[in-house]
Amino acid sequence: MRRTLPILALLVTLAAMLRSTPARAEHLRDLADVSGSRGNQLIGYGLVTGLANTGDDINAPFTAQSVLAMLRRLGVQADASQFRLRNVAAVMVTATIPGFARQGTTLDVTVSSIGNARSIQGGVLLQTVLRGADQRAYALAQGPITTGGYWAQGASGTIVRSGTITTGRIAAGGLVEREIPATLVNDGVLHLNIRRPGFAVASRIAAVVNQRFGAGTASTADAGAVAVRVPQGAELVDFIAGLEDLDVAPVRTARVVINERTGTIVAGGDVRISPAVVVHGNMTITIRETPVASQPGPLAAGSTVVLPQSEVRATEPPPSVTYLAAAPTLTDVATALGRLGLPPRELAGVLEALRGAGALEADVEIQ
Repeated sequence: MRRTLPILALLVTLAAMLRSTPARAEHLRDLADVSGSRGNQLIGYGLVTGLANTGDDINAPFTAQSVLAMLRRLGVQADASQFRLRNVAAVMVTATIPGFARQGTTLDVTVSSIGNARSIQGGVLLQTVLRGADQRAYALAQGPITTGGYWAQGASGTIVRSGTITTGRIAAGGLVEREIPATLVNDGVLHLNIRRPGFAVASRIAAVVNQRFGAGTASTADAGAVAVRVPQGAELVDFIAGLEDLDVAPVRTARVVINERTGTIVAGGDVRISPAVVVHGNMTITIRETPVASQPGPLAAGSTVVLPQSEVRATEPPPSVTYLAAAPTLTDVATALGRLGLPPRELAGVLEALRGAGALEADVEIQ
């Protein structure tokens, strides 16, 4: 119950804020993107050097093969049988090139080990070619790696480790070498791709655009996109900037997001609960191991032995029955769920069951 009370207090506070704050219109740029302006994912294979004996070993043969190929390209003849590579690690390098990126634009890149390296902390990524889905090279990456943790080992073998040390980032470590052409307008029409498709939001966007630029400027074919005709003589950049500044009435979706890994539950302001009865039981199984020494009798042959003795006990208290009245606001929902007195992980199971019974008027998203 002590773990539930802070969560209940937080939900009640958020509910009060949502109820007291009027609905605020959102900018169109927060709801949709102009077709043709999206980013593209890049990937590459590279080597990280300068590791403090924490790199790949002979169980990752592709690392030695990669080092040998790299040295030969640089004019160095080496024998792979003499390699003892503990300061080199094979890695995958990923990045996203944004729309309209020009030659010389820098990118943040992510580096992750694919061998058996213990850590890539303190390493330097050698020049790596980043390619797109079409296998064409679009950027290069290189530089020192920053990790989000640490790793240390003493002479006795004691290891201290925190965070992830086989994945790191290089801020501005990528450099765009090839530009990706973008086409925004086809036959005088550009398309706005809605980030969360919905008929209501598409209709509202089209109505706002038509109100600002004239009837017939925008039209909707489905819930995912809005077609906008560019006025004759309009400057394209200024026109798109004006579109993005338009205010659109928000469309709120009743949704409950459950993160099972952390036990976090977040509910939106439009969540409703219909009257329901919740029966929740909990069984506790206790296993106790009590070793018993068995000794032979006086003058008897034999030796003392230790015999295991196990005690298994199951305790199942009577299930609790809780009636949940109708909860039309988020404050009422938080109060009703708080009456159950359950920790977050068990409360997540109750929410899923309520949704299955049709008593929870919201979409449940499990992450």
